[in-house]
Amino acid sequence: MSNVLQDSIAPRLGILSAVFGVLVLSGCASGAGTMSSTATSSTSQTAPVVTTTSLAKPPPQRRSRSHRPPPASATSRGSGSLVYSTASNDVVQAQHAPGSCHANGSGLYSRPDPACTPGALNPAVTQATIDRTICVEGWTDTVRPPEAVSEQEKAASMAAYGDTGSTESYEYDHFVPLELGGATNDPRNLWPEPGASPNPKDAVEDDLREKVCDGEMTLAQAQRAIATNWVALSGSVSPPAPRNPPTTHSATSSSAPSTTGSAQCRLNASYSSRYDDYDVYVHSNQPDQSVTVTDNYGHSDSWHTDGSGYADVYFKSGGYVPGRRITAHVGGAICSTNL
Repeated sequence: MSNVLQDSIAPRLGILSAVFGVLVLSGCASGAGTMSSTATSSTSQTAPVVTTTSLAKPPPQRRSRSHRPPPASATSRGSGSLVYSTASNDVVQAQHAPGSCHANGSGLYSRPDPACTPGALNPAVTQATIDRTICVEGWTDTVRPPEAVSEQEKAASMAAYGDTGSTESYEYDHFVPLELGGATNDPRNLWPEPGASPNPKDAVEDDLREKVCDGEMTLAQAQRAIATNWVALSGSVSPPAPRNPPTTHSATSSSAPSTTGSAQCRLNASYSSRYDDYDVYVHSNQPDQSVTVTDNYGHSDSWHTDGSGYADVYFKSGGYVPGRRITAHVGGAICSTNL
C-alpha cells in the first residue's frame, strides 16, 4: 500500500508545486506592477504638493513707515507733543534763519514763537528719575552747556527773533527749564528771553519744581503747564497782547475775583492748539479741593487744587470757541469767565 500511495501522490505534488510556482511568479509580477504604479502615483502627487506649499507661503512684509526709527535728534515723545532731544552740549547748534521767529508779547512776560521754540525734553529726566536728577540741589549745573557753545547760539537765536539789542539784555532761556527736565542744548528749547535773571518766569519754574519734587503734581503736568502758557501761572498779570498775530488760534482770558462768603477764586483761560483744549487756570483760597469747570453745552472737566489753591484744568470745550462762558466750582467758591 505504501508504494501505491507514493505512486499516486507524487504526480499530484508535482502539479501543485508547478501551480504554486506560477502563482508566486504571477504574484511577484503583480506586486512589482503595483509598487511601480504606487511609486509613479506618489511621484506624480508629491511634486504638486510641494509646489503648492511653496506658492502659498506669504511674501515677506515690508516695514511700515510708522515703525521706521525716528531721527536721533528726536527719539521719542514725552509730555504731550514735546520731543525728547539728544542734541549734544558740545556742539554749537544751528538756529533758525534771521527774522523768521516772532515772540508773543514783549518784555518780561513775553513768550517764544511756538513754531521756533515749542520746547523739548531731556531723556535723562523722567518721573522715575526725578529723585536722582532735578530734585537734587545743584544737578542743573552738571548738565548746562558751556558758555563757549551757548554764547554763539544766543547771538544767532537773537538774530532769528529779530532782536538787535545787546546780548546782556537777554537771557538765553531754556523754555522748558532744566529744573523741569528741559532739553539742555536744543534750539527747540532755547530762545532769547528779554531781561536779566531772575525774572518772573524763574519764580514760576521754581514753584513748579517744588510741586513736582513734593509730589503735588507730576513732571508731565509741570512741563505742559510751563510750555503752554507760563504767564498765566504767574498770577500777577494777564498775558500781554502778542506783538505779531499768531499763526494758529490762540486765546487767553481772565476773570475778576469772585467771592462766595470767604471763599474766593479767579480764572485764566488759554486755548492750546497743540492739544485742542483750554487750560483753565484756577487761582483760589481753596487748597486741596476738587475743581469742576462747565459750560452751557454739556462739557465738564475736573481736577483738584494744590496746597496753595491753584489748579490747571484741561477743559475740552469742543475746539476753539472764543466768547463761550465757563464756570468753575472750587470748594465753596464759584467764578466765571469767557473763553
